[in-house]
Amino acid sequence: MSQELPFDPFSFIEGPHKQTILGAFCSFVSEPLSVQKFILLPDGDRLSLEITTPEGWKSTDPTVVMVHGLCGSHKSPYLVRFAKRLESMGIRAVRCNLRNCGSGFGHAKHMYHCGRSEDIFECIKVLKKETPESPFVLAGFSLGGNIVLKLAGELGSSGSAFLAGVISVSPPVELYSSVVMLGKEENSLYENYFYKLLREDVHYRHNKYKDLPRIRLPKGLKLYEFDQIYTAPISGFKSAFDYYDKCSAANVVEDIGVPCHILLSEDDPIISSSSLDKFSLPSYVTVFKTKKGGHLGYLGKSEDGKGYYWLDSKLTDWVKGFVGLS
Repeated sequence: MSQELPFDPFSFIEGPHKQTILGAFCSFVSEPLSVQKFILLPDGDRLSLEITTPEGWKSTDPTVVMVHGLCGSHKSPYLVRFAKRLESMGIRAVRCNLRNCGSGFGHAKHMYHCGRSEDIFECIKVLKKETPESPFVLAGFSLGGNIVLKLAGELGSSGSAFLAGVISVSPPVELYSSVVMLGKEENSLYENYFYKLLREDVHYRHNKYKDLPRIRLPKGLKLYEFDQIYTAPISGFKSAFDYYDKCSAANVVEDIGVPCHILLSEDDPIISSSSLDKFSLPSYVTVFKTKKGGHLGYLGKSEDGKGYYWLDSKLTDWVKGFVGLS
């Protein structure tokens, strides 16, 4: 089911690139206090969680687990803002760092990628075992949005034992399509930024872990070339196309078994807003679309009148709906 949402960006930053850059990379909100928790993965790597627990929070109160996008971390502005909002509502906020990201830097030999849904499931299982009566909402952004949808689809009807709802913002559910869009000349700023950070991560891990082969990646690769040369073979895929095919959440979105809200913008420069149109989604999975907003942007007056981040107010409304808060 698809539904159009009204969103009016500020007139002076209504373009998709301005929305994307300012919304996803710029923020004047300070980080909430958090406690670090490590999750041991089956292969020996560790993920770092930053957990913000509001004063007076009880084990029966809600928890929101958040997953960042490509080259992001618990410090990504959209996660920081959302965590602060949740804290003010009395909701525990868990910011997950993917492998070797954020406060987990140096604790993972293996790389993260678009299909690592099993890593997030490990986090959910540990947290749920500790606080089984807390209703959990899982929220993912961009690459993290693909991961949480993939996990929800893989869990199917059993997902309700772990999750009260799933939120996915700007997810690249068809990975090859998004890589093609990123490779366009007008998006070179994003592609160059992502590749620079990915390249630095590769060289760091291969220098730190001596059992990994020595590698030197050339500068200026396209992301498709990076995935073909490095991501696919190091992660056990036959090729970049095999990686994109097996890790795209589009393969399993029809199997999602919990309430789910997906947000897409029609002017997103790197994600196609029509990527889910051809699927027969369950009635409790709703795709929301806006005319504008860019990629993780949505800078405009909030619906609740609190600040200038429309996205944050919309997400908190969805969380409250999932966990039964007024």
